Amino acid sequence: MEYIYAALLLDAAGKEITESNIEGVVKAAGLQPDEAMAKAVVNSLKGVNIKDVIKNAQTAQVAQPQAAAPAAKQEAKKEEHEEKMSEEQAAGGLASLFG
Repeated sequence: MEYIYAALLLDAAGKEITESNIEGVVKAAGLQPDEAMAKAVVNSLKGVNIKDVIKNAQTAQVAQPQAAAPAAKQEAKKEEHEEKMSEEQAAGGLASLFG
């Protein structure tokens, strides 16, 4: 994760995301840089606009609870229906006592 954080920090600072820059950030944080990890992060971020990815991720998080709302309504309706059925069953049971 520290390599991703380094890339995000470099992007926020307006610096180029290169292997040496990532290694420098990791080293400045007091960690031993791994050249292979730095190279993998740089290669995976080629052509990626980090600001757009962050913007889209924030939008997806906001939209997610709204998508969950219909499921909560369905669950409430199901519980209400089950409760109503239980009351009807209980009433039916009492009626048979007087019957």
